[in-house]
Amino acid sequence: MASAQIPLFPLQSVLYPGGVLSLRVFEVRYLDLIQRCQKEKVPFGVVCLRQGSEVRRAPALGETEPPVEVLHDIGTLAHIEVFERPQPGLILIQCRGGARFQLQGSEQLKHGLWVGEGLLLEEAAAVPVPEDLRALRDDLQRLYRSLQADVAGREEAWLPIQPPLQWDDCGWLAYRWCDVLPVSPQLKQKFLAVESPLLRLELVGDLLKRLKAGSGPQ
Repeated sequence: MASAQIPLFPLQSVLYPGGVLSLRVFEVRYLDLIQRCQKEKVPFGVVCLRQGSEVRRAPALGETEPPVEVLHDIGTLAHIEVFERPQPGLILIQCRGGARFQLQGSEQLKHGLWVGEGLLLEEAAAVPVPEDLRALRDDLQRLYRSLQADVAGREEAWLPIQPPLQWDDCGWLAYRWCDVLPVSPQLKQKFLAVESPLLRLELVGDLLKRLKAGSGPQ
């Protein structure tokens, strides 16, 4: 596993390997970051916030300082696939999730940008979906066809599930379910940290059963 210096983009959401992410970038610290990544054709790191806000703000009434940003230690590299600058001070991007990484340390620079030393994590080899979990594959395929029908004829639409489609890969299938599940970023982060593709898919299956039963995520 290799380590690298990674510019970080903290969000109140989680990006998974192979997943897609659309961002409206308007803060100066991130405009500079995204323009540099686009020019140099390098990824940036998406990390979920444990605490704090995506957008810097002045202290609220009664606060001496705004909430401190605290980052989770596992994130995902984001590769820019679509870059648009519709007006000065605004960049629209669409990204694809690459490798996961584990932060060995992070630092917030004077102008507010976070950088970290990230250890790149190797994804486990593809694991075929076992027979007892194939209903998860079938259900997601139905959802995918429904999403395709919803956006038919709209070229600008960006589906949450993008090719290459790997329906018989436990890791890919679990990640795509995690993309669409209506659960908190903190729970999505827990799924990101699971190393075993089969275990991740089993956990997704357990969560779906609880959601269908109306008990909600734990």
